[in-house]
Amino acid sequence: MVKKTLRDVELSGRRILMRVDFNVPLSIDGDVSDDTRIKAALPSIEYAAEKGASIVLMSHLGRPKGERKSSLSLKVVAYHLGEMTSHPVKFAGDCVGEEVERKVKALQPGEILLLENLRFYKEETDNDPDFAFKLSRYGDLYVNDAFGTAHRAHASTEGVTRYFDEKVAGFLMEKELLTLGGLLSDPARPFVAILGGAKVSSKIGLIKNLLEKVDRIIIGGGMAFTFFKAAGLEIGDSLLDESYVEMCREVMNKAGKGLSKRIFLPVDCVVADKLSNNADRKTVSTGDIPDGWAGVDIGRATVDVFTDEIVKAGTVFWNGPMGIFEMPNFANGTKMIAKAIAEATDKGAASVVGGGDSVAALNQLGLAGRVSHVSTGGGASLEFMEGKILPGVAPLDDVDVGTPPESMKKRGEHA
Repeated sequence: MVKKTLRDVELSGRRILMRVDFNVPLSIDGDVSDDTRIKAALPSIEYAAEKGASIVLMSHLGRPKGERKSSLSLKVVAYHLGEMTSHPVKFAGDCVGEEVERKVKALQPGEILLLENLRFYKEETDNDPDFAFKLSRYGDLYVNDAFGTAHRAHASTEGVTRYFDEKVAGFLMEKELLTLGGLLSDPARPFVAILGGAKVSSKIGLIKNLLEKVDRIIIGGGMAFTFFKAAGLEIGDSLLDESYVEMCREVMNKAGKGLSKRIFLPVDCVVADKLSNNADRKTVSTGDIPDGWAGVDIGRATVDVFTDEIVKAGTVFWNGPMGIFEMPNFANGTKMIAKAIAEATDKGAASVVGGGDSVAALNQLGLAGRVSHVSTGGGASLEFMEGKILPGVAPLDDVDVGTPPESMKKRGEHA
């Protein structure tokens, strides 16, 4: 179902409680080192402010696990946001309590108040109903624009929605839902999914769902070695999800027979004698990994095979690195895949990239502007593509069946 957004409700004179994802990286000095997520939320914030609403923003930062930590205060984020918008930005030194209530009630139309880190309270991640109720008192309209946390049933994403009559999506949330939904419902063919990362356990549900949707699945990273084991190949000391070997075997059999889909695995890989950037390394063919060595990246021949499939694609979805990306000597495969996706996009393919290392590779190479969409939600993107219902999305109001066609045409225009 298509969800209602900010453009579907009256905003003038109202006070909005908006969940955003300001979980941004901080420098050693405590400053915001990458404001991508803040920029992504700006269209919703400024639209609401310009329509005459006052806005109460709530977010988490890091993993304080219910403890107040000055190093994870959102105060620096409030200052940074104030530098990015012409609307007044204020900060509350807590997210619940009488002082917060006073600041909320004092807000004027067009003003913005950012609450302190929600996760200073364990009640946030526990989805505590009393905590959710306290948050709900700060607005008469709820907006969720934090797709990156939509797969979590927390007080600010799911619990709080029980206390609002109107619950809508922000423009970033809308863009994510429309883009990812389009991949599953009406992709341009061939549709190629590229999946990497460490463990099969985190992606097996996604692989099973995509088998019904895609034309090709490319598998790299540590998870490839469990598939190798399922095929009867030796993997040396490479990463193995032993309890998933049989499931990988079933997936490959299904792809090769019942669905006539092709799963592409590496034909060669870079191996190292220890998991260190300065380890001895060499390239070997699949199945020839010696004892005492572990696969750490895809090889040159694999890059060529994968690239050939990617550049012919009509749609590309990529999540997960091809090797141990955080070590520069094992990052080449991931970077080459990023370049191939950019090339495919230049040729007209629709491309969606999600996941921290995948996005980092694009940014390092200056390629983020050459893909169709960089998803802000790693885990949320995976669960959506897996076909799961996201607890932060499900409670939002659906667009009425009788919505005029002209209104529907405006979907995504602010994203």
